[in-house]
Amino acid sequence: MLDHLIKGATLVDGTGAPARPADVGIRGGRIAVIADPGTVEEAAASTEDATGLVLAPGFVDPHTHYDAQLFWDPYATPSMNHGVTTVAGGNCGFTLAPLNPDRPEDADYTRRMMSKVEGMSLKALEEGVSWGWYSFGDYLSSLDGRIAVNAGFMVGHCALRRHVMGPDAVGGQPTPEQLDAMLALLHDAMDAGAWGLSTTQSSTHSDGDGKPVASRHALPAELLALSRAVGEHEGTQLEAIVAGCLDQFADDEIDLLVEMSATAGRPLNWNVLTIDAAVPERVPRQLVPSERARKAGGRIVALTMPILTPMNMSLGTFCALNLIPGWGEILALPVPERIERLRDADVRAEMLRRADSKEAGIFRRLANFGRYVIGDTYSPENEGLSGRVVGDIAAERGLDPFHCLVEICANDRLRTVLWPMPTDNDPATWALRRETWEHEDVLLGGSDAGAHLDRMCGAPYTTRFLGDCLRGRKLVPLERAVKMLTDDPARLFGLRERGRIEEGFHADLVLFDPERIEAGPATLVHDLPGDSPRLDSKAIGIVSVRVNGIETLRDDRVTGAVPGTVLRSGRDTRTVSTK
Repeated sequence: MLDHLIKGATLVDGTGAPARPADVGIRGGRIAVIADPGTVEEAAASTEDATGLVLAPGFVDPHTHYDAQLFWDPYATPSMNHGVTTVAGGNCGFTLAPLNPDRPEDADYTRRMMSKVEGMSLKALEEGVSWGWYSFGDYLSSLDGRIAVNAGFMVGHCALRRHVMGPDAVGGQPTPEQLDAMLALLHDAMDAGAWGLSTTQSSTHSDGDGKPVASRHALPAELLALSRAVGEHEGTQLEAIVAGCLDQFADDEIDLLVEMSATAGRPLNWNVLTIDAAVPERVPRQLVPSERARKAGGRIVALTMPILTPMNMSLGTFCALNLIPGWGEILALPVPERIERLRDADVRAEMLRRADSKEAGIFRRLANFGRYVIGDTYSPENEGLSGRVVGDIAAERGLDPFHCLVEICANDRLRTVLWPMPTDNDPATWALRRETWEHEDVLLGGSDAGAHLDRMCGAPYTTRFLGDCLRGRKLVPLERAVKMLTDDPARLFGLRERGRIEEGFHADLVLFDPERIEAGPATLVHDLPGDSPRLDSKAIGIVSVRVNGIETLRDDRVTGAVPGTVLRSGRDTRTVSTK
């Protein structure tokens, strides 16, 4: 007997094949039968009529930071609400394990680092996570049987360095013995199921003390030794971030990424390829590593987002504005001193100069302050400004836009919420995106879901992209859009029997209404441990989500079931050839 039968759905199976009507039966957590409507003779414990609805494989998000959130939110919201059934975590060199049992203070260091570099609530990290592990394997085991989505994790380079080198991991170089110890830890983690190694050399990544995170101090020889170790395990990967990911790679960064992938004989993915027709030279430059890697026996995949991600900013909390060269020092000052400096015309002029310079890279697009929209305000002086464009207010007051923005924020003691309007929403940029998506080494992803919780909301990219494909710009047909969200990332990670609706595959499924599928606006909610805030977005048109055959969500409400699997390398992933 079938456990469940979905009847009359429009089947989009993830392969890119044309949609077709079908009945799909589930048994034992897997797809048992796919047949023409009305032809399944086997009885089913339950059935549902899916006429007019699309049945697709569950979406695979290749770049998340759910490493902590899954402990207090096993449903990985809002990603699961938007049809995501598998998440890849442990990215950018940051993981919660391994921890050195001889240094209990390392857990606090890790919490403060994650709070700073990934925008996670420190209260939530302290109150919502058990921290009852030391090894990476123990960390994975602590999630077994208690999550609603499937989740796989890279092991972070920063954690390896901190475990072996202690505080010397920041600023120091390992001795030969310490490098051997790091390699042993990495092997142990992959033996336990880590998907491979993630690392960062990005200039934007600093720890809770404001110092460059540990992996930024690693020299190429260390990175290549770790990469070589990754290649000794079945079903593993590399993920790496370098400074050039934000704009355009330097020659030595290209050399490093290519050598890491070729040395490991494993795919390497990086995050995130920003596409803007106003910077036409960026995409060709960012795809040079992919082209060179294929010739060298490696493979480098660029992740890129198919939507414009809603963002919150302010001059009072750490956000992307802090990453503009020269801005971080000012925005880290105590609030009274920060306001005083920001009101200094010479200081503002220098800040604007730096923000519009080549060294600002991708953050240059944040410098058009006249296009910002005022969000929440907190003072009588700012009453009535929410929803208004800064440029319009500035014209009324006879101020330049940045000066006007500073005065508005100063009235709120810098708590004002700011919404930067995207500069890359023009037809030429969307055409360039569609063209870039055709490249064999470009993959949709980069949501950062689980991180930057009160500043951005990338998790709904799946539903927003599908809504755009069906009723908006229609850049790609539905069948290809689904493949880009399912089979393509599943194949990159070598997921065994996931990413498609095929007999014998795991029954990770999403059922949605093609007339309604969309993501609601991002709104600030306070539902994290410690009453901490995050941005959320309601899923529209998602009827049902199933993970391993069990329904986890119905009409945007979680069912309470936790059928997810902690996906371990080798057992749940196979090695992906780079040839």
